[in-house]
Amino acid sequence: MSPARLLAFEILTAVERGEYASDLLAARAAPLDTRDAGLASEIALGVLRYRAQLDYLIERYSGKPAARLDDPVRLALRMGIYQLRYLERVPAHAAVSESVELIKRARKRSAAGFANAVLRKVDRAPVEWPNAAVELSHPGWLLDRWERQYGPETAAAIARANLRVPESYVNPETGRVQDIGSQSIVPLLRLDPGQTFLDLCAAPGNKTAQALAAGGRAIACDIHLHRLAQLKELGIPLVVLNGTRPLPFRCRFDRVLIDAPCSGTGTLAHNPEIKWRLQPGDLADLHGRQVALLEQGRRALAPGGVLVYSTCSLEREENEDVVATVPGELVVETMRRIPGRDAGDGFFAAAIRADAG
Repeated sequence: MSPARLLAFEILTAVERGEYASDLLAARAAPLDTRDAGLASEIALGVLRYRAQLDYLIERYSGKPAARLDDPVRLALRMGIYQLRYLERVPAHAAVSESVELIKRARKRSAAGFANAVLRKVDRAPVEWPNAAVELSHPGWLLDRWERQYGPETAAAIARANLRVPESYVNPETGRVQDIGSQSIVPLLRLDPGQTFLDLCAAPGNKTAQALAAGGRAIACDIHLHRLAQLKELGIPLVVLNGTRPLPFRCRFDRVLIDAPCSGTGTLAHNPEIKWRLQPGDLADLHGRQVALLEQGRRALAPGGVLVYSTCSLEREENEDVVATVPGELVVETMRRIPGRDAGDGFFAAAIRADAG
């Protein structure tokens, strides 16, 4: 059994339970050699990116809706079809036989013959997709939202960008791997050396490291202790807290960053499982928490100080509608990055200045 395919199958199984593929790959791929680790990542993330297309092809080749198949059978078929149609260098016999073996290992031997027969029908002939949601492999409601907000051409460009393997970027100031869009947020703080800086939602710490490189005196906070532990190497005060509630600090800060927890719809190339989990009703709940974070962050801001509110979301409810709770004259700058138009992930940010006092 190929260790790469076995790991990809295990990761996709865990994603079905609510975990995240990128986190699992980072934690579990290290023991594999570079080639196997790369193949595991390609298969796991590729299946998640192209899930709607793959499920349509399962029904086309088998005559059965993917949703009616047992989970291990569906996952193995997605993996097999992805390798057969989307990967150039994978031998067809390996894609077929190892997908069938995964089904057997999952104790679904009765489905092994069915899967073998389905996979042997797979070819690379062009497919006429039934609709945009399948062709672009995104939920229809999400594409409709983007069309209303950005127009049909930009919405399609966003979706196509999410299907591509994203480029990797290194921040030259910190040496950390950090998306180029993420790198654009901290400069909006206009942070001068020696100024105090509060990072209210700091993990995993890339933006905190940027602020330190600019000479800021930082305190980093997060609601989760295990995520905050990633910042120990920075050698700064770390505080576990819920930023939607009154903050414990007696002092006020020259600069505050709220990189708010959000839907993550700007990061779907990196985190494709998000698009299959997110529901329209989730945005209202996120909006409420984001408004509370912004309110607490503003209370911690010194007179004349600057707060930057940012998300990696493309959704208005999490961006403009949150910033609209602040008096308009205090919003001094906004920035938006859109996948397919701009390099890297999608981001929104607004710089807000406190009254001079």
